[in-house]
Amino acid sequence: MSYQRDFEERLNVAVVGVGSHGYRNVLPTLTFLPIRLKAFCDVNIERAKITAEQYGVQSCYENMADMFRNEELDAIFLCVPPRLHPELTCEALDAGVHVWLEKPPGMFASEVEEMIRHRNDRVVVVGFKKAFMPATQKIVEIFGTEEYGPLRTLLGVYPMTIPSDGDRILRESEHTNWLQNGVHPLSLLLAVGGKVSAVTVHRGKRGGGVCVLEFASGALGNFHLADGARHGQPSELYQFFGDGCHAEIRNGTQVLLQRGIQFDYRGSSSFAPEGFDGGGIVWEPQNSLGTLENKGLFIQGFYQEMRHFCDCILEGKPAEKGSLEFALEVMKVYEAGLRSEGDRVEFCDEPMRK
Repeated sequence: MSYQRDFEERLNVAVVGVGSHGYRNVLPTLTFLPIRLKAFCDVNIERAKITAEQYGVQSCYENMADMFRNEELDAIFLCVPPRLHPELTCEALDAGVHVWLEKPPGMFASEVEEMIRHRNDRVVVVGFKKAFMPATQKIVEIFGTEEYGPLRTLLGVYPMTIPSDGDRILRESEHTNWLQNGVHPLSLLLAVGGKVSAVTVHRGKRGGGVCVLEFASGALGNFHLADGARHGQPSELYQFFGDGCHAEIRNGTQVLLQRGIQFDYRGSSSFAPEGFDGGGIVWEPQNSLGTLENKGLFIQGFYQEMRHFCDCILEGKPAEKGSLEFALEVMKVYEAGLRSEGDRVEFCDEPMRK
């Protein structure tokens, strides 16, 4: 682990959008990245200037065109409303600049396709933090082993619902919670399970419902739409079932691997038999320590996604995680969820069009 001041090789970057989310999460994460912060760009130029004074940044702009003319930048961190992501991402790519952008990548899968056409050899990473968080990567590691894999079924529990008037939402480009926050659990499930081949949504009469995900690998996913749960309380759960084991992510802060115990149905008398080859293994933050792995920026995946972006640029390689191709798969599932009214929506080779 290194801090910004420790890196010998650093990228010249700008942050586009210094609103609430960018200020709370993106800017603090830069402390741990191999970058030099050269400029801010925001339509609220006064807000940009106040923020620039705090961070010692010399240059502020109201639009990216002026910024690209005056600054020599390697990359931007884009944190603006999703409907602006496609246009600004393509503008930056056309200027030869690498792009990290917050999720969701846009309003439609077709917009992600357009970004791919503009990408050329530039690196683009979409900030699906739950796909990057340490808990998710531990699950990927577990089910990538011969001992516990392959993955058979998945369960995700998240407090939300999918609106029933999906065709209208897509037609009118409405920004719903299914877009803004639904991509969080979807990105986690796809990061573990891979591509999805079909989606079926059953909506409850009192809200919530079930989104059934058929994965191309043959695994089956149950995304339980736990509408009604209190958002201010822990209510997020993911379970994964493989070969003789299952694992859980509880509220993003705990990973539990259940390996089972040796027992005889008629004669076992202890739930904790002798030995260490069975039972559960738990990974969780050590909250008594002020170390980095206990901080929200690291637990939730912000650092990992942004560091992956920087490393790909410095090493001259395409993004392996959070790529536009991955974003396209997530957006296809998002659109299918809106279109399904109890019907199975199967994906063809071509993404859905608006």
